[in-house]
Amino acid sequence: MRLDLVPRTRRSPVLDILSPALAFVAAVLIGGLAVAALGVSPGEAFVTYFVTPLSEVWSLQEIALKAAPLALIATGLAFCYRANLWNIGAEGQFVIGGLAGGWVGVATHGMGGFTLWILPAMLVAGTLAGAAYAMIPAVLKVRLGVSEILTSLMLVYVAQLLLDYMVRGPLRDPAGYNFPQSVGFDPAARLPYLMEGETLHAGVVIAFLAVVLATVVLARTLFGFEVRVVGASPRAARFAGFSDARLTLAVFAISGGAAGLAGIVEVAGKIGQLQPEISPGYGFTAIIVAFLGRLSPPGILIAAIVIALTTIGGEGAQIDLKLPLDLTRAFQGLLLGLVLGADVFAGYHVRLVPGGPSGRTAS
Repeated sequence: MRLDLVPRTRRSPVLDILSPALAFVAAVLIGGLAVAALGVSPGEAFVTYFVTPLSEVWSLQEIALKAAPLALIATGLAFCYRANLWNIGAEGQFVIGGLAGGWVGVATHGMGGFTLWILPAMLVAGTLAGAAYAMIPAVLKVRLGVSEILTSLMLVYVAQLLLDYMVRGPLRDPAGYNFPQSVGFDPAARLPYLMEGETLHAGVVIAFLAVVLATVVLARTLFGFEVRVVGASPRAARFAGFSDARLTLAVFAISGGAAGLAGIVEVAGKIGQLQPEISPGYGFTAIIVAFLGRLSPPGILIAAIVIALTTIGGEGAQIDLKLPLDLTRAFQGLLLGLVLGADVFAGYHVRLVPGGPSGRTAS
């Protein structure tokens, strides 16, 4: 006997909506068992992870600030993944975007006179730098057939080492007592705060607008149709006259630009200067967010908020309940696995049939 996956003739919209919710419930239940094994009350852990962060103003702002870069990067990655292209190097593109835009902030430090152009220039520089950095694996794939997975991933370490070198050398603050960091950005080079005396800045608005724009592009434009067709049926796309090479360059530019924009938003917003570490792993976490959101910009926004909530909750659990922060990362990975598994069951029937090893049937 073997288990076979038989494609459903028609996917249920209700099942599509319920499957990620059921996957989340399953992840919470499994996480509760892990917490209990560590000697902590699952109910107390649930409140700390999911309720307490929603009950205070400062934690709500932190959730928004962590969700913004995740949503930005994951929205860009959705273009690649929908086209069956694999940009794994968004972390490097994030770092390069922060470095390039931050360089503009450092170069204009102390500049008098008209300064309204500085912040837009930083945002543009970060976006273009991220897009250009993503072009490296894209061009190598188009011209030489090199795996974009390996090249984009390896370039992450190049970007991180370049940032480390720059803040310890050419961009280091000469009056900073030899600390590896740049000068603090001038107010003209910082994202404005949305509320006086609070930490929420305009980067949250930028991320939301990017999600809205991506939703329109994917659903209402010829380019969005091309991305969907190439991802669903490459042969049909070629018959329709769509160029694989052109699309590869385009979606990598979009994903890299979004990651670069997220990088400079983080630097010009929350951090306010260049330093050796500007990312807690947003580029890698955004891959989870993209798939949790089912490569749909609105879904990605919701997934980014959920992941940000678990991150803030995990920090609280580490302090209040003495639970390891790695437990939060394990929960996020478990959630991704369960959502992907739920997608399989939403799209296929599982049947027990006589025969050898399991495999997918043709109809």
